[in-house]
Amino acid sequence: MPKNDNKNYDKWTKEQLVDEVARLRKRKKYGLVWEDKPEDVVEQCKIELPVLKEVKNKAIAKDKNGPVNILIEGDNYHALSVLNYTHKGKIDVIYIDPPYNTGAKNWKYNNHFIEKEDAYRHSKWLSMMAKRLLLAKSLLKKNGSLICAIDENEHANLILLLKQIFVGRNVDSITIVHNPRGVQGKNFSYNHEYAVFVYPNTKEKYISNVPRDKTLTRNFRVDGSNSPRHTAKTCFYPFFVSKGKIIGVGEVAKKNFHPKKQTVKIKKDVFAVWPIDIRGIERKWSYSRNTVEEILGELHIKESSHGFEIKRSKEESPYKTVWVGAKYDANEYGSKLVNGLTGIQFPFPKSLYTVQECLLATTKYKKDAIVLDFFAGSGTTGHAVALINKKYGGSRRFILCTNNENNIATDVCYPRVKAVIDGHKKYRDITGIPSNLKYFRTAFVDAEPNDKNKEALTRQATDMLCMREDTFEPVKETKLIKIFRNSKQHTGIVFDESAIPALKKEIVKIGGIWGVYVFSLSDDTFDEEFEDMKEKITVAPIPEAILRVYRRLFKP
Repeated sequence: MPKNDNKNYDKWTKEQLVDEVARLRKRKKYGLVWEDKPEDVVEQCKIELPVLKEVKNKAIAKDKNGPVNILIEGDNYHALSVLNYTHKGKIDVIYIDPPYNTGAKNWKYNNHFIEKEDAYRHSKWLSMMAKRLLLAKSLLKKNGSLICAIDENEHANLILLLKQIFVGRNVDSITIVHNPRGVQGKNFSYNHEYAVFVYPNTKEKYISNVPRDKTLTRNFRVDGSNSPRHTAKTCFYPFFVSKGKIIGVGEVAKKNFHPKKQTVKIKKDVFAVWPIDIRGIERKWSYSRNTVEEILGELHIKESSHGFEIKRSKEESPYKTVWVGAKYDANEYGSKLVNGLTGIQFPFPKSLYTVQECLLATTKYKKDAIVLDFFAGSGTTGHAVALINKKYGGSRRFILCTNNENNIATDVCYPRVKAVIDGHKKYRDITGIPSNLKYFRTAFVDAEPNDKNKEALTRQATDMLCMREDTFEPVKETKLIKIFRNSKQHTGIVFDESAIPALKKEIVKIGGIWGVYVFSLSDDTFDEEFEDMKEKITVAPIPEAILRVYRRLFKP
């Protein structure tokens, strides 16, 4: 029986009421529950399949052999669907700043604005977010993380939603004072928002440290009532010192072994240093022998009257859960910055340094990380990635997805990214960062699974395949084959299997690593066609490989 969406139960039939009671009894008893709200952009994928088409005149190339960044203009549901084929399991960090659902008329889903007094306001927002987060989840690497900016309107709901989707991962909220002046509410003046971090629950430390304002130096030996040797058996071991440096760490001493003194000469210019105080009392080091290797770089020695002291200098500390400072001001380093770079007044952009800190916390040591933002807006995430590369080194790259309502993509996001790469006379210190960019728009192919549409999808999937393989430089193009490359590998696309021998000749001539895609109306792998090749080749049929992804995503 068709579902009755009218909640005026007195008009329902007895059969409908019985079914409704049964349905409600099956609903979860604890957790976040909301009414699913249809969206045109989601329904569209049942009749049309999204693809990408490059806008070639917007390409930027300023870093030869450097990584290629991506900007996708189109609805983020469609962009995420494409990325499920091109980037599944490849993304290191997702940073998003979605609409805050304040009731203001500045965002649009379901073809109408969500009013503040809308009875289904929260359900519509949750429905919109859940659909996109589910698509985004499969893009993350196993050790990847997601950061979502949000304010008080949906903060509590977002936490529950993220815990429901990313089961088993840590979910932590950071409070950021982004508007020191405050916004007057009915009772409180709000001057903060949140960054919700979703990251792996691992034994190892995941979130990086932040530099201290002032280096903290302390004795590595513990003193006080809880410092005697017997209170921690694995914390009594020697450091080996020579010529002013720590050259090694010894094993934990046996229970009945007692060093004669704090510093013991082993051989010429080599000493063993034990955690013994000036009175000769055996104490312990701050870290056990099993974990001391983790902070060995923070340790150094200081010569004293009775030998050598082991000191620890901490130049970094863990991020606090409240971020306060002028650099997080969304007006000064958000609105004014975007206006200065693009000449456009853009509503509520993040401070560049807020996003930078969020990404540093998760990618500081991932120098080749791929960062995705599918609510890209003014392009702050792309700017932050470029700035991190400039300051800390590395080849991190970004993928930005934004629609073009009110010309956001063409008049704000793209011009800002272009200014970041090309340079801007007013912001010389944070722009002029050489990089590369490819600009794409979403397009569509009829979803009816007939031969004509399969061939059309294959022809229009070229840009998707280049993105998947990260090979954008054209090498050869005929009616039947196309070849692209980057500095490490080539991609070959065959539009008719009769052209396989022609491609094989090119492979032998060029050599190296290849990803090969062959058009097939069925699901032929064509592996045997390339068995005689010495080169490292992976072969996949198209469009079936793409269609498998879309069948999973766009279930009726």
